[in-house]
Amino acid sequence: MIKVGVDIGNSKISCVVSDLQKNSLPKILSFINYPTSNINKNAFINFQLIKDEVRHVITLAAKDSQTEIKSINLNIPVTDSISFFYDSKIEIENELITDLHLKKAINQSDFFDNLINYEILMNSIASYEVDNKILFGNPVGNFAKILNLNFYKLMVKKNLINTFKNLFYDLQIHVEQLVPAPLSSALAVLNVDDRDLGAICIDLGEASTSLVVFEHEKLLFADAVSVGSKNITNDIARGISTTKESAERLKTLYGSVLSSPSDEHEIIEVPIVSSEPGQFKQINRSTINNIIKPRVEETLELVWQKLKQYGLHKRKIKNLVLTGGGSQLEGIVDYAQTIFDSNVRLGRPHGVVGLNKSFSGPQFSQTIGLILHEVDKYEVNFMKKAQKIKKNTLIGRFSSWLDQYI
Repeated sequence: MIKVGVDIGNSKISCVVSDLQKNSLPKILSFINYPTSNINKNAFINFQLIKDEVRHVITLAAKDSQTEIKSINLNIPVTDSISFFYDSKIEIENELITDLHLKKAINQSDFFDNLINYEILMNSIASYEVDNKILFGNPVGNFAKILNLNFYKLMVKKNLINTFKNLFYDLQIHVEQLVPAPLSSALAVLNVDDRDLGAICIDLGEASTSLVVFEHEKLLFADAVSVGSKNITNDIARGISTTKESAERLKTLYGSVLSSPSDEHEIIEVPIVSSEPGQFKQINRSTINNIIKPRVEETLELVWQKLKQYGLHKRKIKNLVLTGGGSQLEGIVDYAQTIFDSNVRLGRPHGVVGLNKSFSGPQFSQTIGLILHEVDKYEVNFMKKAQKIKKNTLIGRFSSWLDQYI
């Protein structure tokens, strides 16, 4: 089976084509990465140009993989998303828990409720409580007096989703699955133990930094903040009055979050913004790093505040995985250990075969994760879009849902 993933980021458009065979890892048939400057904070500056670029990328991917691309998995950013935690409790009176009890609990919950102008991107059962004892697997078969279901719902603005999907209408390509972008990153870099014992995955992207929380093989939370590696580049450009191109080069070659005594003595020549071409000035490396560190600290603190806002810091998860292009900044792993008081490592895409080394870096995690969606048996369960029109018409839907997802 052919599985295709498309990631439309703020600096690049990527498409991965894979062949999925039973009981084997996905084989990469093609990976196309195309730079773009027509997206700013997930808004399309020129829709037609983006559309043409997407068409070009998919055409190249189809040609390179020698396949016809008819459907895709598409990443959706969650920067302006809303997370909602809720539960549903029913009394069973010491009976055997059956599917009917689960149906009842779901039916009386907020499972199908939605906010105006938002679409449910993810809706899952995070855990069960059987007589106040927490279970993470199906509770059917247990006897109990009280059954409680704990849910997690992620909602994204409809206009954002419709705009992304609109890119593919004229291409006659079906968007098969909408995947929260940070989930794709996590699927690419977290292993089974990470998702079972608990892990926080942070993707440091171009214009945003996203995060997901896994525990007991369940996705508990996903969100993002509107600060990314582009902010660091702009800070450097403004701070030393150089071009953005030069600032990006300085960040890549000399940037670090950690200081060293030798930084004061390492002199770098940089072009300055001037009406006269060919103007340069000299700065030391510490000047660059003194600009970088506050922005990195702000970014990681914003992520930490997100965790505190939803009470997830109380879970005391001590396993943190950094990925995304910004995770390659020198010293950021050690610095994150201090901010989060956790074990921190750099995460690269894995779980596939045939991936060209050029695309095996952390900046491509979000793209690779798209083809692992549904392949990974530890993936969190998702509900297909449904509406709560009349409760008494939902039993048939529940039956099919329970067979597939619980």
